[in-house]
Amino acid sequence: MKIGFGLPVSDPVCLLSWARRADVGPFSTLGLLDRIVYDNPEAMVTLAAIAGATSRIRVQTEVLIPPLRATALLAKQTATLDRISGGRFTLGVGIGAREDDYRAVDVQVRGRGSHLDEQMAALRRVWEGEPYAQGIGPIGPAPARRGGPEVLFGGFVPATVERIARWGDGFLGAHLTPEQMGQFYRAVEASWQAAGRAGRPRLVAQSNAALGPESVVDEAKRALGDYYRFMGDGAKEVVDEMLTTPEAIRQAVTAYGEIGADEVMLYCWSSDVDQIDRVADTVT
Repeated sequence: MKIGFGLPVSDPVCLLSWARRADVGPFSTLGLLDRIVYDNPEAMVTLAAIAGATSRIRVQTEVLIPPLRATALLAKQTATLDRISGGRFTLGVGIGAREDDYRAVDVQVRGRGSHLDEQMAALRRVWEGEPYAQGIGPIGPAPARRGGPEVLFGGFVPATVERIARWGDGFLGAHLTPEQMGQFYRAVEASWQAAGRAGRPRLVAQSNAALGPESVVDEAKRALGDYYRFMGDGAKEVVDEMLTTPEAIRQAVTAYGEIGADEVMLYCWSSDVDQIDRVADTVT
């Protein structure tokens, strides 16, 4: 079972310290969320800096919202990050649930799923070295991995399952119990097989976590509650589900492993970098 970290966003200055310490530990991936109207660092810029500060660990958007970005520029950014990181980039994508992000970049919320499908078709063309569109030539550089970086889709609607089978390499799930996640995993696998895809989809689970003194846990809960404030009363439920003890983390990792997860991402909302060592002691 691979264990990765979701990076805190409250203090961008601390992220390179997180990255360097995680890179020499037992961890697989560093993930970073994507928002426009929020006090977070821009995902692609930040992951490029993290890729340059590390040599082994993967970097991942968790998840990036492609409809908020110009498709041609996104194709170039993702291929560049995959290339300069030596193929260590995973593009996690979704459509997002916050209308203010869409309003900020003057993009319609309605139809964002269809927009994402069109973008994925264009990204795949670019990554294969084909012309971007009629009368428009190819966009380089070529990604490190033939056909483009690994793509994971997030979301819990039937369209997500279909997109994984058509465009993706796997699924990134959050905010579901292991039982609920297992049901979605089986739907993803069935759709993958029905589409005639070779091999199997990669299955990733995400849980929010914080380990440390009470001040660290309190900081993490405040940050998580602020991020999900748009959910109203639902934000409290998300905060209450945060894993805050070694036992809770071990139980969650075991449960997700039992339903077929290849990797568990522990999203750590406190900027305390010592959480990396605490989690390492917990899962190794």
